[in-house]
Amino acid sequence: MGEPLGVAVLGAGHMGADHIRRLDRVVSGARVAAVADPDAERAAAAVAGLADVTVHTDPEAALDAPGVDAVLIASPGPAHEAALLGAFARNLPVLCEKPMVPDSAGALRVVEAEARLGRRLAQIGFMRRYDAEYRRLKALLDGGTLGRPLMLHCVHRNVSSPPGFTSAQLIDSSVSHEIDAARWLLGEELTAVTVRRPASSHAAPEGLIDPQFVLFETERGALADVEVFVNCGFGYQVRCEAVCEAGAARIGEDHSMLVTAAASARREVARDYLVRFADAYDREVQDWVDATRAGRVTGPGAWDGYAASVVAEAGVRALESGDRVAVELAPRPDLYAAVSR
Repeated sequence: MGEPLGVAVLGAGHMGADHIRRLDRVVSGARVAAVADPDAERAAAAVAGLADVTVHTDPEAALDAPGVDAVLIASPGPAHEAALLGAFARNLPVLCEKPMVPDSAGALRVVEAEARLGRRLAQIGFMRRYDAEYRRLKALLDGGTLGRPLMLHCVHRNVSSPPGFTSAQLIDSSVSHEIDAARWLLGEELTAVTVRRPASSHAAPEGLIDPQFVLFETERGALADVEVFVNCGFGYQVRCEAVCEAGAARIGEDHSMLVTAAASARREVARDYLVRFADAYDREVQDWVDATRAGRVTGPGAWDGYAASVVAEAGVRALESGDRVAVELAPRPDLYAAVSR
């Protein structure tokens, strides 16, 4: 099988540390070769016990570290553009956590830079495409037995929002996953966004508009709605129902353990995304490693990351204005399919 893929991990926070653990203990064919984080102590702690790993505060230094063959970007979104362009300049394949780049102008610069290379180097971390339930739903819709999809009904709930979380982030951080999932499941672009604002929950921090109801329109006339509620208090829940001309299919209902004891039964609810989507993250990173070692790039690409940023920006404008906002995408380079399969 040859030498393992040497991966530089940029970012050693909650997500980055989990990916370091995954590369070391779960994924085969790869090793952590370097880690970079502005907090040197946090970076060192994330790779404690791992051999032959260099620790850096500068991401550029990590990209240039000995033994680095590929890059996994798990730093905050505003740092992603520079990291992606740095990887492209070094011809390094990349797995970049979402958002690829938070603002659509920066995301388009990444698309254009990769297009100039003439080949894909970036995979974007929309991990729901790797979840077993989502994959079954995708296969069912693609198979056509339920007829043409007409509507998607989605739910995205978190126990609580982190400090400083804004009303806009409900869309550009939380709902960004539903944006990509809707594009992927339906195989078409989203063309317009409307956001409705019910009365905020008493559990929401002061000034936070939570929950929100987001409605997407698609280029072939389907609708996708999302209830996003990031201070529900009771658990992390993600559900999706596809309503088609000849039937409907729903996922996310039973992704939990049923415990029966003391003459009662209770169903456990995941507390965060790293629990609910643990298998999806494992499969995503393993597929990326396998494809990279084979000289291929698969999964959602830079165009998907760009499209998600454009739709999210339209969603934030719709939230602020109360109006229906059209989604306007730049011309798509020939390198990319409309929606990566």
